[in-house]
Amino acid sequence: MSLVFVDSARLPTHWAEFTIQGYEDDKTGKDHIALVLGDVSTNEPVLMRMHSECLTGDALFSKRCDCGPQLEAAMKSIAKEGRGLILYLRQEGRGIGLINKIKAYHLQDKGADTVEANENLGFDADLREYNIAHDMLVHLKVNSVRLMTNNPRKVKSLEDVGINVVERLPWKHGENPHNSVYLSTKAAKLGHIL
Repeated sequence: MSLVFVDSARLPTHWAEFTIQGYEDDKTGKDHIALVLGDVSTNEPVLMRMHSECLTGDALFSKRCDCGPQLEAAMKSIAKEGRGLILYLRQEGRGIGLINKIKAYHLQDKGADTVEANENLGFDADLREYNIAHDMLVHLKVNSVRLMTNNPRKVKSLEDVGINVVERLPWKHGENPHNSVYLSTKAAKLGHIL
């Protein structure tokens, strides 16, 4: 296991009181978190979202993406259900980091789409890795999920590490005039199901 559980605490939010659990990757030094509501260790499939960090969307309310609204909708859905899990993975800007993401935004301002911008900076279109979720799910004793996502790579990566994805829940939140090209690029070039 490359991820090591560090600690947990209560996290009261607008929607529910989650438990926040911290994990450190002993290979990369990155930390990741799980937001847990209720008992996720039962045999019943867990409502779950794997969410990659997006400071601009999640914390600064950018309309260039749909990340913030997707995270908020996941928290609301889990609270409504009374049980679920969000894995918040520290993979800013499709894995290129915050400063490179700003550079990619600049290229997008000049007409590049999100994939072209990353590639123009010398990166692959998407460097995120979802197999890191495996260690977190093992620690939480989760073996089957109902996954809130439009990204088939997330489904495949979980299935590849032995997690049963019993249902993929379409996850369309936050569409607006500022991110219409971004969303159509995710569908056309990254295979997202929108």
